[in-house]
Amino acid sequence: MRSRADKLARMVSLVKLQLRLSEWQLAQLRQQEKSLQDEQEWLVGALNEGKPPAGSSSESIARRLNRTSVGARAVQAQALQQFNQVRAESRRVKQLEEVAKAAVADKLRDAEKRSLEEIAGTSLTVREWTPRPASRNKT
Repeated sequence: MRSRADKLARMVSLVKLQLRLSEWQLAQLRQQEKSLQDEQEWLVGALNEGKPPAGSSSESIARRLNRTSVGARAVQAQALQQFNQVRAESRRVKQLEEVAKAAVADKLRDAEKRSLEEIAGTSLTVREWTPRPASRNKT
């Protein structure tokens, strides 16, 4: 069976991977949000110029702008939710890292304690084999 420290180290690495995935998802949402904002700016500019692009009417551009705005708000809400998830996972990683550090320290302390016990145990057996010096005070 693996030690507690090893299990915690595996958990930390898995939670870090989850955090990286969440950060990547947040970056994707931010990129999507930026592209929707760029499209909104272009559509507003097209409406303000008074000359819609070829094959488009002002009404179709207005509908498209409306859909883009709704989509941008939805993506913003998702990005906010994802940001909160990233923050929570980041806190969880830090907590698990602290617990893992404590477990490693315990493991090292136990190993050191065992080695000292082995050394002390070896010394005791050596003392049993060696003759004891004669006592100076003979009565």
